[in-house]
Amino acid sequence: MVTVYLASLPSVQAAETVDATLYKNPSCRCCDQYAAYLRQYDYEIKVTETPNLRQFKAEHGVPSRLQSCHTMLLDGYVIEGHVPVGVINKLLDERPEIRGVSLPGMPQGSPGMSGQKREPFVIYAITDDEMSIYATD
Repeated sequence: MVTVYLASLPSVQAAETVDATLYKNPSCRCCDQYAAYLRQYDYEIKVTETPNLRQFKAEHGVPSRLQSCHTMLLDGYVIEGHVPVGVINKLLDERPEIRGVSLPGMPQGSPGMSGQKREPFVIYAITDDEMSIYATD
């Protein structure tokens, strides 16, 4: 069964500064762009380079089918990939009992990525159960 929740269209700023750590491969540049994007919304992002990102993702329960180029730890949640700020705000407001959320791959036009957005982004819940949609944006 797939559950779909729609994210609010406008991205609202976080009510207060939110601290997070983004883990990335040393050579990846889009991850830095994603961190810069979140900083515009009062997210305080520490960027940490790690040579073994695949192991880090496994340790934090990110299934291979949901992986992207970077993993961020934020207020008890895993944020995988270029997840839009509106979806992160929704996650922090709702506080669902999930491990986190993921926008798999590196979709063009997503925050931090170049190109044009071609279709709504599908953001998945990271759980131990079946893959389910958390939001679209």
